[in-house]
Amino acid sequence: MLSLGLAIPPQADLHVMAVGAHPDDIEIGAGGLAMALANSHPGLRVRYVLLTGSADRQAEARHAASCFFPGADVTFTLHTLPEGRLPAIWGEVKSILTEVASSCVPDLIIAPHERDAHQDHRTIAEIIPTVFRDHLCLGYEIPKWDGDLGRGQPSMYVPMSADRARRKVELLHKCFPSQHGRDWWDEEVFLGLARLRGIECRAPYAEAFSCAKSVLVPSEAAAGASGADQ
Repeated sequence: MLSLGLAIPPQADLHVMAVGAHPDDIEIGAGGLAMALANSHPGLRVRYVLLTGSADRQAEARHAASCFFPGADVTFTLHTLPEGRLPAIWGEVKSILTEVASSCVPDLIIAPHERDAHQDHRTIAEIIPTVFRDHLCLGYEIPKWDGDLGRGQPSMYVPMSADRARRKVELLHKCFPSQHGRDWWDEEVFLGLARLRGIECRAPYAEAFSCAKSVLVPSEAAAGASGADQ
């Protein structure tokens, strides 16, 4: 397995767009990645986009963004579209994301993956590549009743240490108290999935992502060294 890093070096500015259908989507799917990026890029800028959510739930999301992206410059784009109805208002969703694209040129997009069984997640995943055509987009996964984790093998992994995985779960509980009563919201679910994804990339824990398209650009130095060996 070949490990690859972002083209932007650590300590350099990094612009990330994080998109969720609902408050807590981003943190469940990519909370570990969020913490890693904030830790490695002091100049991190985040465009945090939510399509649905009551005022109370959006307040939870604001708190979560400050915890999962500590020290980052976060700009919020929060909307109150009807939850569970995004396919019926496809045009509105596309207009929102198109408007974001006109004022945001991210280095990395974090959004739902295209095989997600939830209709709101899947609608966003369908629209993102029609609006952001030349960007690296990682599609995160969210465990749920629908049982969609077997719909396709993830193509990219972000390893997590045991400490980071447990910190992620700790922050999920802290930032989203409104979700504590859900039967799937517990440490076993979050750590269990992370442990399985860790096995798949030879790490203690990991988050897994889909990536429909990426470009590998070997550095000139690497290409020169390769030529010298021939």
